[in-house]
Amino acid sequence: MFYQFYELNHAMMAPWRTAADAMRLAFSNPMNPVSHTYFGRAAAAGLEVFERATRRYGKPEFGLPETEIDGQPVAVRERIVWRQPFCNLIHFERRLPKDRAPDPKVLIVAPMSGHYATLLRGTVAAMLPHSDVYITDWIDARMVPLSEGTFDLDDYIDYVIQMLHFLGPDAHVIGVCQPAVPVLAAVALMEAEDDPPTPSTMTLMGGPIDTRINPTAVNQLAKERPLDWFRDNVLMPVPWPQPGFMRLVYPGFLQLSGFMSMNLDRHLMAHKEFFAHLVKNDGDAADKHREFYDEYLAVMDLTAEFYLQTVQVVFMQHALPKGEMMHRGKRVDPASIRRVALLTVEGENDDISGLGQTEAAQTICNSIPDHMRQHYMQPDVGHYGVFNGSRFRREIAPRIVAFQRQHSRHAKPVKQLIKGGKSA
Repeated sequence: MFYQFYELNHAMMAPWRTAADAMRLAFSNPMNPVSHTYFGRAAAAGLEVFERATRRYGKPEFGLPETEIDGQPVAVRERIVWRQPFCNLIHFERRLPKDRAPDPKVLIVAPMSGHYATLLRGTVAAMLPHSDVYITDWIDARMVPLSEGTFDLDDYIDYVIQMLHFLGPDAHVIGVCQPAVPVLAAVALMEAEDDPPTPSTMTLMGGPIDTRINPTAVNQLAKERPLDWFRDNVLMPVPWPQPGFMRLVYPGFLQLSGFMSMNLDRHLMAHKEFFAHLVKNDGDAADKHREFYDEYLAVMDLTAEFYLQTVQVVFMQHALPKGEMMHRGKRVDPASIRRVALLTVEGENDDISGLGQTEAAQTICNSIPDHMRQHYMQPDVGHYGVFNGSRFRREIAPRIVAFQRQHSRHAKPVKQLIKGGKSA
């Protein structure tokens, strides 16, 4: 019933949010003399903070209408090119000159861990000038009717394999955070079958390959609780009138609550500063706060079977690094990977996937030649900074592009894209 109470609370708050927004507009209207006083600005600021703290955030847009290629603006169009009940594959089509050689196809596998794929907007934007980009757009489980069946970790791996088949040979795959395990598993299964569409490179970023290394608070929770605890305490049926009514899910708002509680002081301070920026009419700083939290607070539900299998296989059993992971009765053997170049990326201050957890892929994928593997640790960034932000654009993205081109069969000459940072 907890999910139902959560929905009821939102419904009950709707009139108050509407009233608060109307009052905010009144206090901030330049025609109102009070808006030019400290009291008016403070009232408008407080009302906006209240409205934003109590609203439900919908799925954001990618909002990437163009990119810059060879110094020229190029229009970009989003198009869904592959569909399944629990995922769409979005292609960012660039209107390139017909005589320009094609760029490498890059599949970005976004996390299915509570946030939408738009969390990787910065990742996509950084790759667009150099790559033909596709991204997994996972569907909110509460929007998928029960008639569409179930979705678990095995299905996730199947989806990745199917998408790589859709893209064809010489594609490149990037797994950001949670997908690191299913992406590696998918590539290992394809290599074991000598599957022609096996990607040329695999980039794993801030992912839980081996959570026994430098375990974080997220890892400790899975270690301290039995699987039945998660089944009994965090899984809930989708309430009416959502399309997925009665589907058992791990609600996104629970995942968000867990993430926010890990850094509660930081989030409270951010909202306090947001209030101060509004009072001071510091529009740029306020807009940055809105932009970040519009994304961060937009969450989606996960299917119960996917959530439980991931907790058990990845965080409790550590099946992949121990060589015990199974996919539909077949063992996933990372040593099967021989032809796929491997790049692993970590953040020095990552509090979600501890330092060394992603690099573990370099150890278990021991059949990849040394000249086809690389590890990079980005100093002074946390989990989010591994795939977004200025350091990602300046230090990490150029390394990914250079690595892909170096190991692509349609490689272009690699320019000097990297200007600093430390390799590990």
